Amino acid sequence: MSDSKPLVLDVDGTFLKTDMLLEAFWAGLGRNPWATLRASLRHFRQPARLKAELAAIAPLRIDLLPVNPAVAELALNGAATGREVILASASDASQVAPLAAQYGLSPRVFASDGSHNLKAGAKAAALVAAFGERGFDYAGNSTADLPVWAVAENALVVGRVRGTDALAGQGQNVVALPGAEGGWRGALVAMRPHQWVKNILLLLPLIAAHRFDLATLIPILWGIVAFSAAASSIYIVNDLLDLEADRLHPKKNRRPFASGAVPIGRGMVTGALLAVLALGVAAALNPGFLAVVIGYMITSLAYSLKLKRMRWVDIATLATLYTIRVVAGAAAGQVDVSIYMLIFIFPVFIALGCVKRLTELTLATNDERLPGRGYGRPDREDLLHVGGLGVCGALVIFFLYSVSDQGRALYPDTWLMWLALIPMAWWLVRMVVLGWFGQQDYDPIVFAMKDKLGLGILMITLSLMFWAAGLWADWFGG
Repeated sequence: MSDSKPLVLDVDGTFLKTDMLLEAFWAGLGRNPWATLRASLRHFRQPARLKAELAAIAPLRIDLLPVNPAVAELALNGAATGREVILASASDASQVAPLAAQYGLSPRVFASDGSHNLKAGAKAAALVAAFGERGFDYAGNSTADLPVWAVAENALVVGRVRGTDALAGQGQNVVALPGAEGGWRGALVAMRPHQWVKNILLLLPLIAAHRFDLATLIPILWGIVAFSAAASSIYIVNDLLDLEADRLHPKKNRRPFASGAVPIGRGMVTGALLAVLALGVAAALNPGFLAVVIGYMITSLAYSLKLKRMRWVDIATLATLYTIRVVAGAAAGQVDVSIYMLIFIFPVFIALGCVKRLTELTLATNDERLPGRGYGRPDREDLLHVGGLGVCGALVIFFLYSVSDQGRALYPDTWLMWLALIPMAWWLVRMVVLGWFGQQDYDPIVFAMKDKLGLGILMITLSLMFWAAGLWADWFGG
C-alpha cells in the first residue's frame, strides 16, 4: 500500500463492528418508539432520509461503538505517520463526522446527507471525483463495496466477501483483514439458553395438582419449548434495545451485540425466527396456551421498551412474567391452577425481583442509577424492605392455603405443610440475604437452579409437601 495516498475506510462493518443505521433504529425504539416506527415506515424507500431522521431521533454515544481492532490499528498507525485517513460511509454525516473526530482521523468525511445515499456506485463516484481513479486505498466489508474497490489502488477486504476473487483475477491488490468473529455461535449465546431453566416453572401446576401422567407432561414439555423460543426472541430484542446500557455495564458489555461480535441484522433475523417457532408450537398445542404466549411476549416487549426503566413497576412486571409461566404450564397441560398458587407465587417473585436489583446495586461501583434502570445504591434498603414483605406475604398465603378446603383436600396432613414452612422460609430469606451481599448471579432464578444448598432446601420443602399429600405412601406403599 502506498502511504502517499489517502486511506479510505468504510464505517459499518469495517471500522466499526456494527451498523450505525441499525444502532440508531434500536436506540430510537428504546427512546421514542412511535417516532422511530413512523420514520421507518414513511422513509423505508428513502434510505438517506431515513438515516438522517433516525440519527436525529436517537443520537448515538459514538465513543461506545465497538471498533474492529485490526482496522482501527491500521487507521491509527496511518494517521500517526501523517497519512490522511478518511471515513466514507453510507451512514449519515451527523454520525460519521463525530466518529472521525473521536479517533483523530481526517475531518474530511464522505457520508449520506439526507438526500443522497452514499453507497456502492455513488460512493465510488464521489471518491474518484475527490482523488481520481487509483488515487486512494479503500477498506470495506460487503458486496456493496465492489464498485469502490474496482477504482481503488488497493482493496482491503474485511471478513469474507463474495466477488473479491474477481478483483484479484483482474490484477487488483487485495489485502484480507479479519471481520466480526461471533457468527451463529455468538447468536446462540445471545439466545441465552442458560435462561431456559426458568421455564421449569411450567411444571408447577402439574406438581401442585399431582397430575404425574404422560398425557399431561408431554404437552407441558412442548410448552417449555415454545416458551424457551419466545423468551430467547425477547432476550435478543432486549439486548438490541439495551446496547448503550450494556456497553456501560462491567459484565454485560461482553454480550454479543454490545461487543459487536454478532451483527445486529443477524440478531434481528434470529429473533424473528424464534418468535415464529414459539407461536407455531403454541398454536399447535391449544388456543388457550397460544393466548398466554402472546400475552407473555407483549408484556415482555412492554418491559423491554418502557417498564424496566420505571421504579417498582419493573419488579412487579418481572413477577408477572414469572407468574405467566405458571399459568402457561396450566394451559399447556390442561390443568386447573389454584388461585392460591397464583397469589402465593406472585409475592415470591416480587421478592426475587428485588433480589435481582439488590444484586446489581451491590455489585455497582458507584451511587449513580444503573444504566437503563431506575435504581441507585441508595435504594438498596427500600428494595430489602419490599423483598422482605414479599417473603412474609408468600409465607402467610401458604399457611392460609394449608388450612383452606382445597389445601386440606390435596394435603390432608396439614401439620406437615406447616413444617414445610420452615425450609421454605429459610430458602426465601437466604435468597434475599445473598442478594443484599451481592453473592448471587444477576438472575436469581438461574442462580437458584445452580445453587446446591438452595436446591437441597427446595427438595426438603417439596418432600414434606409430597408427604403431606400422601404421595410417598401411594408410590412406595406403607
